Amino acid sequence: MKELVEPRVDLALAHEHGLTDAEYAQVERILGRTPSYSELGIFSVMWSEHCSYKSSKKYLKRLPTAGPQVLQGPGENAGVVAIGDGGGILRDVFTMGARPIASLDSLRFGPLDDPLHQHLLRGVVDGIGGYGNSVGVATVGGETSFHERYRGNILVNAFNLGVVEADRVFLAKAAGVGNPVIYVGSKTGRDGIHGASLLASAEFDDESEAKRPTVQVGDPFTEKCLIEACLELMRTDAVVGIQDMGAAGLTCSSFEMASNAGTGIELDLDRVPQRESGMTPYELLLSESQERMLLVARAGREREVQAIFERWDLDAVVVGRVTDDGRMRIRWHGRQVVDIPVAPVAHQSPELDRPAREPADRLERQKLDAAGVAPETDLAGALRALLDTPTLGSKRWLYRQYDQLVQGNTVIGPGGDAALVRIKREDGTATRKAVALSVDCNPRWCWLDPYAGTVAAVAEAARNVACTGARPLALTNCLNFGSPERPEIMWEFAEATRGLGDAARALGTPVVSGNVSFYNETSGRAIFPTPTIAAVGVLDDWQRHATAHFARRGLAIALLGENRAEFGGSEWLAVRRGLERGVPPEVDLEHERRLADLLVEGVAAGVIASAHDVADGGLAVALAECCFTGPAQVGARVELLDALRPDALVFGESTGRVITATADAPRLLALA
Repeated sequence: MKELVEPRVDLALAHEHGLTDAEYAQVERILGRTPSYSELGIFSVMWSEHCSYKSSKKYLKRLPTAGPQVLQGPGENAGVVAIGDGGGILRDVFTMGARPIASLDSLRFGPLDDPLHQHLLRGVVDGIGGYGNSVGVATVGGETSFHERYRGNILVNAFNLGVVEADRVFLAKAAGVGNPVIYVGSKTGRDGIHGASLLASAEFDDESEAKRPTVQVGDPFTEKCLIEACLELMRTDAVVGIQDMGAAGLTCSSFEMASNAGTGIELDLDRVPQRESGMTPYELLLSESQERMLLVARAGREREVQAIFERWDLDAVVVGRVTDDGRMRIRWHGRQVVDIPVAPVAHQSPELDRPAREPADRLERQKLDAAGVAPETDLAGALRALLDTPTLGSKRWLYRQYDQLVQGNTVIGPGGDAALVRIKREDGTATRKAVALSVDCNPRWCWLDPYAGTVAAVAEAARNVACTGARPLALTNCLNFGSPERPEIMWEFAEATRGLGDAARALGTPVVSGNVSFYNETSGRAIFPTPTIAAVGVLDDWQRHATAHFARRGLAIALLGENRAEFGGSEWLAVRRGLERGVPPEVDLEHERRLADLLVEGVAAGVIASAHDVADGGLAVALAECCFTGPAQVGARVELLDALRPDALVFGESTGRVITATADAPRLLALA
């Protein structure tokens, strides 16, 4: 038996692992003893902010998650939504039996004149393009913006969509006593240890660099093989349950699968494929090496599973079995190093009720004397200045580095309001259906008013989907905030989730999955609250859709919605007047619902040829985008009759507006 020398576990070591006094005392009560070093590591990652949602689940419980279209809500690897014809759409995908078909990304950087952020942008774009292109999944849209508040913490939020037959959804459950637990994919190394509990569950400071673990590097070719091997295996009936090894690696996947099924698991770490020698139990359990999965197969089908993965040149090793006692027992070199009840670790983590307090300067942020804002004297020059900013300027140079067409399903790619992707059946035959997807957030609005800003993000994401002609169905999210230990941040989070819930209910778009990212701050300076919202919808006939750009010359242009004198929090105010203040524009959710109905009906009837929502930069920027973003540049002549000050009219960002183009204006007016 190999000797195992581990640090002595005490309260000080627990603090180093991110556990509080109360949490460590709870660990000792659960075990009835002092935890081993490996057990301490398990509790630290599973009770980390990133894995346990301990500061946020109080609020997440209030979100609407059910609906007739929802096949699987939060709590699994992905949400699943019915689109008819026995199919579904989902997020974070192939672990549930779905083939990934499209990706979106939401990127936030510091000022682009900073050489560091130029470097970071190049690296992120290379990573998205290199990985997505190699793995064979189209990157079909997203958003990219730049602001001083992201100088210390950039954000990279990724959304992935896949298609699965509704009766072929696989869940993360270790069911069936005696069934084998099988490790598949790449070998385990020392990369990423404590990525979840350290990097994602604490703010950055001067000491963070010294603590940083080795960052795991993904291999897209291995990922592609893993996708194909898993999907091939799922066409058999050998799989009982499956989960990817993401944050907290083998620990999270094994504990969650057992807890979901109400079972236990026995694991033998000596069987785990390793690419480095001398790895300890602690390292094997907490490694976050990429391209690894844990699955439970039916007893007696082990060789069948292994044969499939061998064909794809991937490891497939039986590392344990399912038990009936609700405990996780883990052995290494013949000795037991972990013996823990599953449920308290996986799904009974502490739930914190952190203090929340409105920021003292909130009302000051919202003060804006519109009459005192100098009028814009050069509207054309202001438009050019806005279009010349990195945030509002064309991102074609960026998304041209992504493969937008791989798999041949992309109908509308990057540059539009929403992407549109055709749906094919599992056998590759085409359907007429398509899925529209969009990702949106205005962080400045969320800083000025997190409730109103999040409502606006939901409304815009759904509106963008409807602009293609698709009916919005469901939402997912990544809620990015600063430290939850600061009452002002928790108030922002509480208000944002309240807005998300209210908007989702009003629009009939349940929240089927999501993620929370706290501690996005450096040396006490937080990012803007950034609740990134992704919406998905279904279009019954992909051949009848609307584009964001004007489809052709000679069409009549009609604005749906009302122009209002609202430029609080606008790009024009920030760029031309150097002010980031005011009250964000009001959102009328009932109007948004009627507007979506009109867009869906108008596109289906062939009345609306193009539709583009008015958002950042206002009416003038939206009109310019309608003219410039298509395959052939066109012009537009419009007449604005509203009795508003000109700069508020053309650069105000009032919500609920869509620029449409039609060959049948009388019929469009009749529909409206």
